[in-house]
Amino acid sequence: MSKRDELIKKYAADLKSKCGLSADMDLLTKVTKGCGPTIYSDDASTVSASDSAEMERVKKNFLIKKLGLGASDNLDEGIKTVIDQYGRSNRNKYRAAFYYLLVKHFRRESAFS
Repeated sequence: MSKRDELIKKYAADLKSKCGLSADMDLLTKVTKGCGPTIYSDDASTVSASDSAEMERVKKNFLIKKLGLGASDNLDEGIKTVIDQYGRSNRNKYRAAFYYLLVKHFRRESAFS
């Protein structure tokens, strides 16, 4: 099993334990691949929900550029909802799992088809 496959299984287990979700493994795999090499870096593989600059980057680089959403799509509200779903007190929010939740929240699975 490749390192990426191991990480995808880890992200699916994380979504199950912290969010109570059974992940769509095909979509989770595509989202993880879309994250590129960041998943292999300890620092870049997680999202700091308390860092407003990072949340702004998530909004601009992922939601707007990758998913094609506009400012009128209540992006900040969607991010807050996903943070609550993942657990505000949970310090380790894996980027791929966080992005997966955003894709599901905004119903933009088509961006990864």
